[in-house]
Order: sequence, then structure tokens, then C-alpha cells
Amino acid sequence: MNAPITLPRHRPPARWAVPLAFTLVYLSWGTTYLAIRWGVKEFPPALFGGVRVGLAGCVLLAYVALCSGESVRLPRRELLWAAGIGTIFFSGGNLLVTVGEKYVASSVAAVLVATTPLWMALVETAWPWGERLTPRGWAGVLTGLAGVLLLFAPKIHGESENEVLTQDFGPLLVLGSAFAWAVGSFLLRRQRGRGSHLAAAAYQMIVGGLGQTLIGVMTGEPAQLATARFTLPAVYAFFHLLVVGSLVGFVAYTWLLGHVTVTQAGTYAYVNPIVAILVGWLLGGETITGWIVGGMACILAGVALVRSGGVRRGAEAAGNVNDKGDDSGP
Repeated sequence: MNAPITLPRHRPPARWAVPLAFTLVYLSWGTTYLAIRWGVKEFPPALFGGVRVGLAGCVLLAYVALCSGESVRLPRRELLWAAGIGTIFFSGGNLLVTVGEKYVASSVAAVLVATTPLWMALVETAWPWGERLTPRGWAGVLTGLAGVLLLFAPKIHGESENEVLTQDFGPLLVLGSAFAWAVGSFLLRRQRGRGSHLAAAAYQMIVGGLGQTLIGVMTGEPAQLATARFTLPAVYAFFHLLVVGSLVGFVAYTWLLGHVTVTQAGTYAYVNPIVAILVGWLLGGETITGWIVGGMACILAGVALVRSGGVRRGAEAAGNVNDKGDDSGP
């Protein structure tokens, strides 16, 4: 998942450009879940995620320095803010979903991550000066919670091993990832900086990736690396996430924010789980169960309720918050 930003509007693009950008976002981020699943089958999760995120941040920073015409220098306060948010996003959210997918099917992980807007609404409500859930919003949160319970239902009922959604704490880790992205997005919306948004996002990736890599080193993950683990699917998954998930999807999304509304750009939250389920079924051999479909329907319905008038702006939100959208995926 990458840090969202808001860009100024530009002149109308070519007719084909917007549909192409939407397609790139949907496919880039919808396929990341299966790629993570393939990667963690062979590579230790913290090193797998941390090295990839850190490299993506370096590439993005190089782009800012060489191609964008923007300065890569940030005021000290903004740099510290970016480091903190990057730690939450990547050393927290990205690491949790990466570890979680060792035990959770990619389709289920994608549906659980789709709860992020619900967690964000709850975080806003808990903040004294944040946005407040309306009755419609609370109905959305409860509907989303019902969807999460549906995803847990096979384990609760003790169905066969091929149909259970997880072992151990897998789904809780993925839900923790969604919560971390919600907290990071909440803080990001309250950042008011003068520096380059792209540079800030790059520093978030670099710091978060380094933090995640350090966790891997401290937990002995380098000892798990062996030549035999560098299989074609695992190596492809690494570069797919680096190039397609972290860079192509991010660039397409930030471009969209300059040409369509935040609400339109945010439709990825509804499409990503559908793409992930289909890709997991077609390429990963995962089973599409009624529990998964029902859980996804409830969660996405809950998100729709929250986003369509489910919150009212608080005193701080009315004038002092930068609306930068919410999370952008894993």
C-alpha cells in the first residue's frame, strides 16, 4: 500500500488517458495480493517487503530529482513527519499484510484490507476534533463488521482445511494492517507541508522499507535466504510488486488525482478486492466460496455507506485538514 497525495488539476487529458489510468490502478493494486502470496512462500516476509518498498522509494526519489523539476529537500519537520508516517504505513501496515499472507489466501487478504475506510472513520470519530459518524456511517461500520465475521465463519464452524480462511493469527494480522493504514492516512490528512508531495512519499517508502528490513535482520531472516528459494514465481513476485504495484500503480493513481475527483479515484477500494479474488482464482488456484463473496459484499456495502454521507465534518476537519484521500493499497 502507498501513501496517497493530492495533485493540482491540469488541462483535460486525452479521452483514452483516464480509462487507461483507472485500468492500471485496478490491475496494479488488485494483483499485488497474489504476488505477495507467491513471494512469501519462498522469501522471509520482512526482507521481501522491506527491500522492495525501500527500492521503490529510491526510484521515486530519483524521478523527483531528475524528471519532475521538484526539489527533493524537505523542511526538517516535514521530513520527520514523513518518516513517522512511512514507519506506520510500511514497517507496520505493509509488514503485517505480508506476514499475514503466509497464512491467508490472497483473495481473503484483499477483502480484509478493504475495511481500511471503516477503520479510518472510527479513528476520525475517536479524535475529539475529527469527523463524526452519522447514523448512516454507523450502519456502514456495522455492515462491514458483519462482512468480517462472514470471512471468519468457516473457521468458527470448523470446516475442512481446504475451506478455512486461515491458520493462527493470519486474519488478525491483515486487519491490523488495515488499521495501520487507517492511522497513517489519518495523520497524513493532517500534514500541511510546503515541500514536494512526491518527495515526501518517496521518503515514507525509504524509511518504512528500511525499518521493515531492519526488523527482518533482527529476527534472523537473512539465515532463511538460500539459492533454492529464488524460484521464478518468487522472483517475479518481487519485481511485479516493485515495478507494477509500487511504481506503475502509484504514478497512475497520483495522475488520476490531478484529473478526476478524489471520490472517483477512490473507486479502487471497491474494484481491488474483486480483481484480487478473480486473479487468485485464475492464477493462484484459490477457491471462491460463498463466505468470501458474502463478506466482500457486506464490507464494500459498508464502505459505500460510510463514504456516501456517513460522516460529518468536525471543527478541525472543516478548515484545517488536507483532504488527501485514504490509503492506496498494500
